[in-house]
Amino acid sequence: MPSSRILRRRSASRRAERTLAASGVLALLTAAAVTGLAPTSSSASSHREAPMTAGDPKADNTDVYAFTSPDKPDTVTLVANWIPFEEPNGGPNFYPFANDARYQMKIDADGNGKPDTTYTWKFTDHVRDSADQFLYNTGVVKTLADTTLNFRQTYDLTVTDSGGNTRTLLSGAPAAPSNVGKASMPDYASLRKEAVVPLPGGGQTFAGQASDPFFLDLRIFDLLYGGNLKETGHNTLAGYNVNSIAIQVPKSMLALKGDATRNPVVGVWSTTDRQGANVTAGGKGSEATSEQSGDDGKALTPRGALGRDGSRDDWRQVSRLGNPLVNEVVVPLKYKDAFNALSPEKDATVTPVVDKVKDPIVPKLIQNIYGVPAPATPRNDLVEIFLTGICKACGPIKADLNSQRLNADVDKAAVVPAEMLRLNMSVPPAAKPNRLGVLGNDLAGFPNGRRLNDDVVDIELQALEGAAQTGKIVPALAAGDAVDTPYREPGSTFPYVALPNTAAVNQADSLHPDGGVGAGLGGLTTTGGFPVVPVTAIGGGALLASAGVLALRRRRTGQE
Repeated sequence: MPSSRILRRRSASRRAERTLAASGVLALLTAAAVTGLAPTSSSASSHREAPMTAGDPKADNTDVYAFTSPDKPDTVTLVANWIPFEEPNGGPNFYPFANDARYQMKIDADGNGKPDTTYTWKFTDHVRDSADQFLYNTGVVKTLADTTLNFRQTYDLTVTDSGGNTRTLLSGAPAAPSNVGKASMPDYASLRKEAVVPLPGGGQTFAGQASDPFFLDLRIFDLLYGGNLKETGHNTLAGYNVNSIAIQVPKSMLALKGDATRNPVVGVWSTTDRQGANVTAGGKGSEATSEQSGDDGKALTPRGALGRDGSRDDWRQVSRLGNPLVNEVVVPLKYKDAFNALSPEKDATVTPVVDKVKDPIVPKLIQNIYGVPAPATPRNDLVEIFLTGICKACGPIKADLNSQRLNADVDKAAVVPAEMLRLNMSVPPAAKPNRLGVLGNDLAGFPNGRRLNDDVVDIELQALEGAAQTGKIVPALAAGDAVDTPYREPGSTFPYVALPNTAAVNQADSLHPDGGVGAGLGGLTTTGGFPVVPVTAIGGGALLASAGVLALRRRRTGQE
């Protein structure tokens, strides 16, 4: 029979958990109020994963990558993408970065869920002739300085430390333009090269358009690939572009105390901030619900937070991305915008989200449709993979890989579970990368960081089905979605992302990515091969792997 001391301890623990849960719900609802939007219909995948970002593509983070640079192994490369589903024929305005947003990459070296290093890109538009011209370019563009490039962008890049101290790294740096087409930009590779800018103190950065490196088959929604895995093998994102921001820096610039040998593990995520988001009850675009408002119907959060100097700070985080496919499937529909506004250190307190992780939905669906038994719950292995990082002391996966707890100088008592992409920078690049990453015995791949070729859909599907615990691939699902590589292969040097496509999406094919109807002034070209079917429902990106993410967030209170 349990002793009275044990019962008292359990009771106190439960009271603490209830208090934590209540504060977590409040944090989530407060974040929802900050967004200024009530939940509406959502589309999945990290592309258009929440109501607010679905209507604001320039703010929509699509993917984050973090890896040791294969050609410069003393550095780390971070890549974040925005603006999903860029059809190459998107003139005359094409796809500039927002000039009223802050694009950020954040790094947590000590595991407390707060950024120790924040890189911020802020863009400015430059139009040579806005009164008498509507074209993006007025002739052939050979350099970024050509007067024929009517519209161009520059950016300022700053870095902020954990104490809030900010310094400027670059001012007026050039961004690469959208690829208008072969006639307008016959040597786009040279334009990109001009947009790779060295950084003071070492490293380099890039901002511009790229072929979308994410790959998957979205026919998951037809009874999980047709109910028999026959509806697979088509890359839904083939031919589309995104806007990429990449930065490559020495490992010491990211590591705790600047020591990447003693402290090699970091957590990475990207965010978008917008200025002037009004939070009012019942205002335009904001319908306060009972869960999101006080008893008087007013929003729970005031209009703007006060900055350190007492001035009103109107910047609001509206998008956030670490691990792939988290918000789209793990987070309940009504909280998706709120999660995008939430800071990672609050993740473990959000009960509505956490409760969806230890008992994920997707394995049950797979069991019903394919007869593959769902692993037993609770799924602490998934919590370890996505929230705490993998270490022997973190959960059931008996390996020390990528938890900040492995850093020699970390305060373990301050480490919290938080959703972010974790990378152990001491793992060298693989000579022969395996698309399945760690599950394929390649420790340099996902979920230890993420490379451009990592097949996160298949990896997360296998993880959902228990492969991380058994160390064995689930044979019935070994083929995954049968999309195993990006539409265009990444490059071998920084910024690594492939050059943007110029063909119309409904005309391109994997063998001729530049074929079909050329963009802008490129005119018509022809191509052989099977035409790629365009994406019909951007609302769905809930890849099966996303299911894998579904497992991502639910552990008690102690992770990434």
